[in-house]
Amino acid sequence: ITPTLNELKKASKNSKILIATYFESLDEKIQKKLSISDIDAIHLDLLRGVENKNYIQNEKKILSLGVIDGRNIWKSDLNQQIKVIQQSVKPENEVFISTSCSLLYCPYDLDLEKKIPNEIKRWLSFSKQKLNELNLIKKFINKDDKNISKELEQNRLDILDRQNSKLIHDSIVKKRLETIDSSTTKRKSGYTQRSIIHKDIFKLPKFPTTTIGSFPQTLDVRQARAKFKKGELDEASYEKFLKDKTIGTIKKQEEIDIDVIVHGEFERNDMVEYFGEHLKGFTFSSSGWVQSYGSRCVKPPIIYGDISRSKAMTVHWSKFAQEQTNKIVKGMLTGPITILQWSFVRDDQSRKNTAQEIAFAIRDEVEDLEQNGIKIIQIDEPALREGLPLKKGKWKNYLDWSVGCFKIASSVVKDETQIHTHMCYGEFDDIIESIAALDADVISIETSRSRMELLKTFEKFKYPNEIGPGVFDIHSPRVPSIEEMTNLLMKATKNVDSEKIWVNPDCGLKTRGWPETINALQNMVLAAKNLRKSSG
Repeated sequence: ITPTLNELKKASKNSKILIATYFESLDEKIQKKLSISDIDAIHLDLLRGVENKNYIQNEKKILSLGVIDGRNIWKSDLNQQIKVIQQSVKPENEVFISTSCSLLYCPYDLDLEKKIPNEIKRWLSFSKQKLNELNLIKKFINKDDKNISKELEQNRLDILDRQNSKLIHDSIVKKRLETIDSSTTKRKSGYTQRSIIHKDIFKLPKFPTTTIGSFPQTLDVRQARAKFKKGELDEASYEKFLKDKTIGTIKKQEEIDIDVIVHGEFERNDMVEYFGEHLKGFTFSSSGWVQSYGSRCVKPPIIYGDISRSKAMTVHWSKFAQEQTNKIVKGMLTGPITILQWSFVRDDQSRKNTAQEIAFAIRDEVEDLEQNGIKIIQIDEPALREGLPLKKGKWKNYLDWSVGCFKIASSVVKDETQIHTHMCYGEFDDIIESIAALDADVISIETSRSRMELLKTFEKFKYPNEIGPGVFDIHSPRVPSIEEMTNLLMKATKNVDSEKIWVNPDCGLKTRGWPETINALQNMVLAAKNLRKSSG
């Protein structure tokens, strides 16, 4: 590290070089290498890297201290951060104060917000407000302005209000977490016994076909949803529209001859937002947009308090869909870790506890789906690997509780009910044991872009349950041929027992158009039928 940084400094000529580190504490060895290098300054994240405080007093270089959280939207306790600076920094130190990281992860301006309730809004700070928080700390430390006492006092009152708010705390939810034990997180029987029961009940063919969940959300779907939210479309008309779309999608799947079908999710705006809208402890913004990837932006839900489910969230549409067909309809849910990862999460308790609260809410939904005749339930966890801490030494703790949360959500069902999960676009080698520990009966994964190379991980580990390797990429309008999909499946049989292979797309079909969707699914089903013939 040191020689590289020295070369960087040398090449910069008269420019000063600041190395920014964030999202974790520096290892002592790396910190020392930074210190002896020729760079001019080091940025330390003091929010997610609490141990970085240990390096401040002895560091001779210019320091940038990340004292305002750039990853989340909660108002900083300014009085506490002032104490941290005063206790850590020597008078002779040359120090900048900063956000912990780039403000890319935070919405722009809370003043533009029109939807968040005022009581919750006073606890929040978007990018513009975070800059003002920095300015207040600077003024206090430098004694530049004696008229900021009112603002610091208001900050103190806002922090106190949040801590004591009745909106946040629910004793019933807290007590439920205390009941977690092995019986909460374990299926009644092992996979081997369950698989025998499932074969007898479902009588599915070899290489059964299904999809991941969503179907095209075309312009008419988006327009109807927008009109309904604006009050331009009444509830009865909107309900009829959704029923017609659901029935049409079921008929299309029947015509294509997909074995296990889905209802299409036309009532859902987003796989996390939809569930947040139905759970206590969540709120939503009108202007809290942040970049997801490329030019795609999202408006994450805000988890502000204890989470619980007051009524069923998906039962109505799953039950309606099942009543329209003799085929099996999967119930479709988003898993607790993905809901956690793709939300702004409260910072006044551990992420583990918040995830456990979500897991119990999903558990209640799973139980309701089962009681209403839904025999296969899919709990998607595409963000499981995304939540891994930066330091590998912390992985086990995270994986233990995240897998535990999935099992809280899924283990309530009888042996007769089949649990599916879905993960996409990730390297699974490092966490394959944890994926197996989920004990889902079937996992569907993205494999088409790697030409099934990802399945080598499952072969080496000897994954015990069933796998649905994706046979076409849903991010492209291209429709692979029957032969291409057949070849991919034949390749998959070299890594996975053919008796355990399902056939499905890489991911949901929400962003695709209907013509390419139908053509791709027709080819997918014919490829599966080809393999059934050739394999006997």
